[in-house]
Amino acid sequence: MACLKKIRIERWQISNFRREAVLLLAYPFFVIIMIFLWICPRPLRRVIDSFAGKIYYKYGHIARNTALDNISKAYPDLSGYEVVTMAKEVFSNVASAFLDFFSFVYIRKPKRYFKIVEVEGEEYLKAAYDKGKGVVCLVPHISSWELSAVTPPMLGYDTVAASKPIKGFMVQKSMVWFRKRRGMVNFNRDGSYKQLVKSLHEGKCLILMIDQDTSVRGCFVDFFGRKTFTPLGASRLAADTDAAILPMAMKQIGIKKYKFTIYRPLEMVKTDNKENDLIVNTQIQSDAIEQIIRENPTQWVWMHRRWKTRPAGE
Repeated sequence: MACLKKIRIERWQISNFRREAVLLLAYPFFVIIMIFLWICPRPLRRVIDSFAGKIYYKYGHIARNTALDNISKAYPDLSGYEVVTMAKEVFSNVASAFLDFFSFVYIRKPKRYFKIVEVEGEEYLKAAYDKGKGVVCLVPHISSWELSAVTPPMLGYDTVAASKPIKGFMVQKSMVWFRKRRGMVNFNRDGSYKQLVKSLHEGKCLILMIDQDTSVRGCFVDFFGRKTFTPLGASRLAADTDAAILPMAMKQIGIKKYKFTIYRPLEMVKTDNKENDLIVNTQIQSDAIEQIIRENPTQWVWMHRRWKTRPAGE
């Protein structure tokens, strides 16, 4: 048994080394593509976006099948043709937002940034921030969520985030650098809870995304009519710090053009039953995210296995 375990570990290490080596070798090409996107004219970008979305849809077999299944179950009234049409638009929008993000990572001055990103509802963020108790910025994976994450610091608010490291050492270093140069402090998600509590007690904004199925403490709540495993992090942090929770999301309205909407603070429940409060408040957050997605359904990441974890017995 010990020998078998050792072999499995060694295979995992070899596989991990190979992936890191491939990504490292591919990194110069990644930089070249990024520079090309900086100077690419908008008419050509439209062609590239369309092509990238079609390629992603055609050859991303697992992602495509997951998206088709998720959409059909979330929108049961859609015909098969409508589901496929929506899925193709989703892939096109995700590809476009991804390319857009890298096409202006060089922009770090607010004056230039906000020529690309229009902001609505900042008064809600300012009012919550000025209370000094911290703000949990609830951001769904819709449109360019990376731009959503850096918009609060670009607006001048001290902002932190905790995220899982991206595969590929150089890619991870680049992403953290992209965020840092726009004012965001990025923590490794693992073991970061105390640091996040400290940041909120200091009155900072915290970027959190709870609309994906991840291996963290969570509970099942309703989401698009299905029991969905959802992280409890935002509810726990709000309970421990009295921080406000504000949903906010990006919407792509054109090539290199976005609208960032900040919504009113969510009213959290606070009773003597703290464990139940966590579930109730997570449901409130999930409802808010679902509403945001329903407003722009083709810009959310339907190819993510959102309903992977199932309740016991299913």
